[in-house]
Amino acid sequence: MASAREMRLRIRSVKNISQVTRALEAVSAAKVRKAVAAVTATRSYATKAWQVLTHVAAQPGRESLHPLLTERPAPKNSLVIVITADRGLAGAYNTNVIRFVTSHFDQYRLPVRFIAVGRKGRDLLIRRRKTVIADFSGLPAAPSFADVSAIGRLAVDEFTKGQADEVYVVYTDFVNIGRQAATMKKLLPLEVGGGEGRVVSFEQRSGAAPAYEYEPDQREILDVIIPKFTALQVYQAILESQASEHAARMVAMRNATDNARELVDALQLAYNKVRQQAITSDILDIVGGAEALAQ
Repeated sequence: MASAREMRLRIRSVKNISQVTRALEAVSAAKVRKAVAAVTATRSYATKAWQVLTHVAAQPGRESLHPLLTERPAPKNSLVIVITADRGLAGAYNTNVIRFVTSHFDQYRLPVRFIAVGRKGRDLLIRRRKTVIADFSGLPAAPSFADVSAIGRLAVDEFTKGQADEVYVVYTDFVNIGRQAATMKKLLPLEVGGGEGRVVSFEQRSGAAPAYEYEPDQREILDVIIPKFTALQVYQAILESQASEHAARMVAMRNATDNARELVDALQLAYNKVRQQAITSDILDIVGGAEALAQ
């Protein structure tokens, strides 16, 4: 059994760790509020962008309107954008994303290359000997659209050059503070009419078809809208992932603080028992010595 001094040092160490985890929980709680606000702010724009794109691309002959709408008859390779965090201490957040990726693409029918967004995902993919063609680590805490638009441009370029016949994004969807779900979405070719999880179209809400007038024409509009909308989906996926990361870290640090508190209580009880035994032993030695002197 450990000595009383060793147990005191261990109790002090656990208390220091609990102070750190409590501080990280408070920081993550502040960050998750900002991240959720950023996610909410982008959804109305995403809704309108989806309405316009759906209306334009649903016209007859969508394949001839734009190459990013065209399904390739014999795809040869795939590209997957994997969004994780730059830091750990977020419970199983990063591991769940990589486990989701490996479960879907380890035995995939096509060769798969990856774009890693986040240092943790990059390291885990390389450790599993995956082909990582680009790494976007160190994004700002509150990224703007300009900060992440290069990811969408790279995906579009790979698709238009024929280096990728289909492009997916894997991220963590923020449901609420206690639940974040790894999710996969197909980016290219765009599946118009497939629907967007949180986007409710004008037709679904009102039952009426919207009327738009486009200038100069649909093709020129699609040349601008589709690449930007692809980058917008990546941007929103990153915002969802950041909100999920902070929520997962807040919950993990709260659990760590609770566990540290329980461990301190258990160690304190064990320390009291050790101390009581030592005191009892000292009293017995004194009594024994006194009786020896009395004889």
